[in-house]
Amino acid sequence: MREYLKKLNAVQKKAVLQTEGPVLVIAGAGSGKTSVLTARIAHLIDSGVPIDSILAITFTNKAAGEMKTRVQQIVGNYGRMIWISTFHSFCVRLLRQEIDAGGVYSRNFVIYDESECEIIIKECLRELNFDDKRFKPSYVRGIISRSKNEMQTYKKFQELAVDPFEKNVGEIFELYTKKLIENNALDFDDLLLITVELLKKNTEVLKKYQSKFKYILVDEYQDTNHVQYLLTKMLAKVHHNIFVVGDVDQSIYGWRGADIKNILDFEKDYPEVKIINLEQNYRSTQIILDAANCVIKNNNERRPKNLWTENHSGEKVISYNAIDERDEADFIVRHIRELHELNEKYSDCAVLYRANSQSRAIEEGFLRAGIPYSIVGGYKFYERKEIKDVIAYLKLLYNQSDSISLQRVINVPRRGIGGTSMKYLREYAINNNISLFEASSRADEINQLTGKARTAFSEFSLLMFKLAGEQGKRELPDFIDYILRETGCLAELELAKTPENDARVENLKEFIGVAQDFVKSDTDGSVAEFLTHIALVTDLDKAESEDDRVKLMTMHSAKGLEFPYVFIAGMEEGLFPHARTLMNEREIEEERRLCYVGITRAMKRLYLLRSRVRSIFGQISVNTCSRFIDEIDSVHLEESEGQGVSWSKDKRLHTMPITAYAVSTRTHFDGKEALLKKTNSTATSAWRCGDKIVHNEFGNGTVVEVKGEGEKMLMKAVFPGLGIKSLMAKFAPIKKI
Repeated sequence: MREYLKKLNAVQKKAVLQTEGPVLVIAGAGSGKTSVLTARIAHLIDSGVPIDSILAITFTNKAAGEMKTRVQQIVGNYGRMIWISTFHSFCVRLLRQEIDAGGVYSRNFVIYDESECEIIIKECLRELNFDDKRFKPSYVRGIISRSKNEMQTYKKFQELAVDPFEKNVGEIFELYTKKLIENNALDFDDLLLITVELLKKNTEVLKKYQSKFKYILVDEYQDTNHVQYLLTKMLAKVHHNIFVVGDVDQSIYGWRGADIKNILDFEKDYPEVKIINLEQNYRSTQIILDAANCVIKNNNERRPKNLWTENHSGEKVISYNAIDERDEADFIVRHIRELHELNEKYSDCAVLYRANSQSRAIEEGFLRAGIPYSIVGGYKFYERKEIKDVIAYLKLLYNQSDSISLQRVINVPRRGIGGTSMKYLREYAINNNISLFEASSRADEINQLTGKARTAFSEFSLLMFKLAGEQGKRELPDFIDYILRETGCLAELELAKTPENDARVENLKEFIGVAQDFVKSDTDGSVAEFLTHIALVTDLDKAESEDDRVKLMTMHSAKGLEFPYVFIAGMEEGLFPHARTLMNEREIEEERRLCYVGITRAMKRLYLLRSRVRSIFGQISVNTCSRFIDEIDSVHLEESEGQGVSWSKDKRLHTMPITAYAVSTRTHFDGKEALLKKTNSTATSAWRCGDKIVHNEFGNGTVVEVKGEGEKMLMKAVFPGLGIKSLMAKFAPIKKI
């Protein structure tokens, strides 16, 4: 028997040896799917299949590179000739040979990235005389991208347009398409769309590739979108030798177009399919797998399977109920320290969270403790662009000679100040021995500037004087909020409803929360001291070595990774599952799959953390435990509770009941003395699901859940535009309407 077959278990071997006809491999987390894929390619070659008739497609360049390396280790350099690539790389390779058959593009086409695509869209807006504030280029780009991923050209989009806005977007889409053609350029989505269109329209090209690729392998099939589904279906139509590997329970990219139905309905396209379940896990302990199985079995859209392992049973999953996010961070710090003292590497530990904004409290905990860390798939909180922008505004207001900060924010948000105008400004400042800030206030004296540039500089200068006039009059959190709104930084991000901009808005609101925490600490709350605090944090962070670090990341970023020790923070209703998913069962199921992915990253030990009180974007909320923890059988959990704590001005530690802590903290942050003076006049026992309420801050809402009794009663209510909020009935500023 070949060496590569000896390393496989019986079920894996069955998948490898089933070479003919359609095969669906349901590969559970950590079940060795890459080994199966590479062994299958090697076995096909050993069986005499011509190497150029094999096509293997995956989703990332990293995965494709790993597969190529493994195949070459088995079959030698001969394996370099196999078509192993991502979907997009495959399409580029095909189009370089065949695109001129479509009669529109030539083979020397270029590929535009996101920024280049947005430049084209801006040109379209100018030519169509459309307002770029109403038709935000990044937002329009997102609409076009989603349409292309659903196989919609501009003509189809225009046919389906139902309102004036969509009809206008259809015009932009049409002109955008024509400009790409004029430039012989394709965007990222075109690589897939135009390939499928070419194969549909040109039967000779289609037959050529259907004949060429007799064996097709597709990795991560649960992540395919509609265009990718059509592409693989068309290529496999003649031989039906299509081998797809995936896991319904790890389908977490619905928000970017992945269609779970592709894998769930695979046998509808191929009734003769052989379905093979890989359930033996080589990564985790049995208790971790039991916890994952408990959670995911609550989903309806899935194929039943049960992960198991020959590894030892392992230690129970730690479930920790923290008092607040600082206590949550301190718990993580304590346990990572203990692991490090037992000679475990920092890099063996990972902290996962649902939203990027959660990282701030954890990062600060690590910085206080001197624990090295790195952010995977994102920037550290204080190094994110939007955070550095607002810090630059603060620095410039504090020190008007800070030319570096001025150059960072002079065009944030966009003010139409270009490189040439900045060159003239710098020359004037140097010639007159003044700061760039002072030069901007004297822009009328710079003859080389256009009238538009002079106006832009003058308006910026007046804005900075206006902001400076409020410094010292407002408390720091309010002052930062004032800067964000007066400059337009927040409005620019809020206008374009994209996941990236939504995350940036959340980060800016979280920064206000940082300022609130700072004011609460033993400081004078000044801008100067706050800037010093931030500078020390970032300086300490940069001093750490890059080699052995704790990894911080979102659970989406963690897919495909594994760590001996995994901490999942923020296991609370409204945070995970996210509040915007709570009214949609399909979205809840995707959140549950995300939880499953997070749990199955752990190899030796898993920690699930939640906070009873959490400051999010500067507002305090009392939170209930995530349903995902409740779904885990208690026999697999070791539960512990944090104690209520607060810091006095002299930094002595005081304990207090959780209810008192929640109210006093919120009163301190929000200045709502009314919360203490005016408790809810409605008897807590009178609240029922469906009650219409009005909240002092959130406005009108509807009660959707009531738990507990008396002083311990917790409620959940939906507020339009704000999602679901958790409330403590006795203290919440609400009344029935």
